[in-house]
Amino acid sequence: MYKITDVKELRERTGAGMMDCKKALEACDGDIDKSIDWLREKGIAKAAKKESRIAAEGLCQIKTEGNTAVIVEVNSETDFVAKNAEFTTFVDYIVDQLLKNDVKTLEEALEIKDGNETINDKLIALVAKIGEKISFRRFEKVTKNDDEVFGTYKHMGGKIGTIIVVKGANEEVAKDVAMQTAAMNPTALNRAGVPQEDIDRESKIIKEQVMSEGKPEEIAEKMVVGRLNKFYKEVCLEEQAFIKDSGLSVKDYVKNNGGEIVSMTRFAVGEGIQKREENFAEEVMSQIQNA
Repeated sequence: MYKITDVKELRERTGAGMMDCKKALEACDGDIDKSIDWLREKGIAKAAKKESRIAAEGLCQIKTEGNTAVIVEVNSETDFVAKNAEFTTFVDYIVDQLLKNDVKTLEEALEIKDGNETINDKLIALVAKIGEKISFRRFEKVTKNDDEVFGTYKHMGGKIGTIIVVKGANEEVAKDVAMQTAAMNPTALNRAGVPQEDIDRESKIIKEQVMSEGKPEEIAEKMVVGRLNKFYKEVCLEEQAFIKDSGLSVKDYVKNNGGEIVSMTRFAVGEGIQKREENFAEEVMSQIQNA
């Protein structure tokens, strides 16, 4: 028998589809190493040798169609490949397929069929052709109502992508908010969206800072509230100073134009991925010593 986590690990290590991984684990009594060999023997794990590489470059792409918008992040090992026409065409293809198909998870998206091939099949073939690890990392489908508009923005050629939904205002206002989101990197739309663990951590830091200044604990606790407001103005989109008019908050800018912000989505390529630090001097020396 095997666990769901075994399927996930096998997919990450081989790039094979979920169903193929399940078949391999069943055929190999749950042994992951044997399952990798099984997949490679079947010609499914073409990308297996690239499993340990780090893909932290890549591209964000956005497309809207009617009341639906899709944003994806696809990663590569190098920025050179991220600009490759075959890579960008593949990213566009993923976006188009996501708009056509009702899927909720990455696993479902990878199993979308176009003819006899899934997105994952095409991904593995592209890895084999280009010679770099390529990863379809994430996507999000955003929907709106008829009385709402999308604001979308891509920065640095797709290194950052944002989708904003605004109700009551026009697309120009929504686009301004999308640009703000790309530039100022808010982590939440408003205070309700800030995780409690982030608030607790920030409160602890503020309290320790105040006490280190010589204030007693009871005073420090009262000062936390005031200093948290500054924190919220940094991390909450609605409370940030609007970049085109710092005298206004983003919320007030939208409100002054008859609208309100409904939702915010922001992807930045490679965020959260541990990037490998290259030391070319050590690499050259290693090659000389092993020659």
